[in-house]
Amino acid sequence: MMDYEAAADLLDFIEKSPTAFQAVEEVRQRLLWEGFTELSEKERWELRRGGNYFVTRNHSALIAFSIPEADIYQFHIIASHSDSPTFKIKENPEMLVENAYVKLNVEKYGGMLLAPWFDRPLSVAGRVIVRENGTLKEKLVCVDRDLLVIPNLAIHMNREVNSGYSYNIQKDLLPLYGGVEAKDSFFGLIAKAAGVNQEDILGHDLFLYNRDKGSVWGAQSEFVSAPRLDDLQCAFASLCGFLNGQRKESIAVYCVLDNEEVGSSTKQGAASTFLKDTLLRLNGSLGRSYEEYLMTLAGSFMISADNAHAMHPNYVEKADPVNRPVINQGIVIKYNANQKYCTDGVSAAYFKQLCEKAEAPYQTFVNRSDVAGGSTLGNISNTQAAMNTVDIGLPQLSMHSAFETAGVKDTWYLLKAAEEFYC
Repeated sequence: MMDYEAAADLLDFIEKSPTAFQAVEEVRQRLLWEGFTELSEKERWELRRGGNYFVTRNHSALIAFSIPEADIYQFHIIASHSDSPTFKIKENPEMLVENAYVKLNVEKYGGMLLAPWFDRPLSVAGRVIVRENGTLKEKLVCVDRDLLVIPNLAIHMNREVNSGYSYNIQKDLLPLYGGVEAKDSFFGLIAKAAGVNQEDILGHDLFLYNRDKGSVWGAQSEFVSAPRLDDLQCAFASLCGFLNGQRKESIAVYCVLDNEEVGSSTKQGAASTFLKDTLLRLNGSLGRSYEEYLMTLAGSFMISADNAHAMHPNYVEKADPVNRPVINQGIVIKYNANQKYCTDGVSAAYFKQLCEKAEAPYQTFVNRSDVAGGSTLGNISNTQAAMNTVDIGLPQLSMHSAFETAGVKDTWYLLKAAEEFYC
C-alpha cells in the first residue's frame, strides 16, 4: 500500500463510519479478518503468549493488543478517538411546523463549525436498543440515503448574514425531515433501517452525518477531503500500522476511545478506566504482579494521535511565528507549556527518532502564545495509566467542519511510523 492507495482505503473507512459506533464496528471487522480473538469485559480472559485480542466498550471504543512470545516488559500504545463533532437526535424529535413541515429536534455534540452544515445532504446513523426475546440488544443503524437538509435562510431575508451571524442551535440548525405527511414516521424509518419492529425500540443514540463523498483533489491530487477526518484519519493510519507491524518487540496496543470531542469523561473515554482495566487484565494473564505492572508502565510509551492544525493559506497570521505545519510535509508533534498536549523533551526525542527510522518526516505545532488551544487524549489517559507520551497528529484544515481537508501523503507517513513503532 502506497500513499494514494492508503488515501483511497481511508475514504472507504470513513464512508463506512458515519458515527463512532460504525467506526468501531469497521475496526472490529478488520481485526476479525486478521484473526484476532474478541474478548468480553463480562467474561474471564484466557490469554496466551503469541495471541492477538481485542475488546470493545459501549461499541464506541476498542482496544486491541498482541502478546509476543518473548517475556517483554513494555507496552507500545497508539490512542486515537472515534467520535467527531455533529448533531445528536433528541428524544421525541419530530416537530410539526405550521401543519406544513416536519423538522427534527437536535442538540450540538462537541465544538463544531456550524455554517458548513447548512444545505448539505444529511442522514441519520448510530444505534438503537431493542427488546428481543425478553432481553435488550444493541442494533447499529445507518439510513443510507439522503434524508435531511438544514436549509439556510435566503439572503433576501437576512441581508447582514455575510457580515457575521450568531447561530442559535435550537432555531437555526434544526434539519428538515419532510412534509406534513411525514409526521410520526421517523422511528418507523429508523426501525426499518435497523431491521427491527418500531415498538421494540426502547432507547437510541442517533446522530446526523454528512453524506458528501470524500475525494482526492488538487493540482497534483495531493489533498484529501472528507467528513470526520478528525480523528478517523489517525485511527485508520494507526490501525494499518498496527496490523502491518511485526508486534514482537513490545506488547502492542491499539486503542480507539470515544467522546474526546466532549471531554472524554465517560466510561468509554480517555478519562475512564478502560485502558487501565485492559492493561491490568493483560498483565494478570501473564502471571505478573501489580508491581510488575507498574514496572511495565514505567518502560512503556504512548502515542496520542489526534489531528493537528495546518497553517491556513488565508490566515497565516493565526499560526505560531516559527512552528507552522503544512499539509503533506509530515506528522505533527504537538507541544503546549500548560500540558494540554503532554509532549515533553523526552517523548519528542523518542518520536523523532522513530520517524527517522520509518523515513517519515515530522514537523511541530505550538499555538500562538496569545491563542488558547484545545486538548486531546494523551494527558487525560495518563491520569489512569501514566507513561511517557507524545501528542501528535496529521495536519489538516477546517478542523471540526462538516467537511475537512488533509494531505494524501500524511496518512502514509503515520502508517509507516506506526508500523515501525509496532515492530
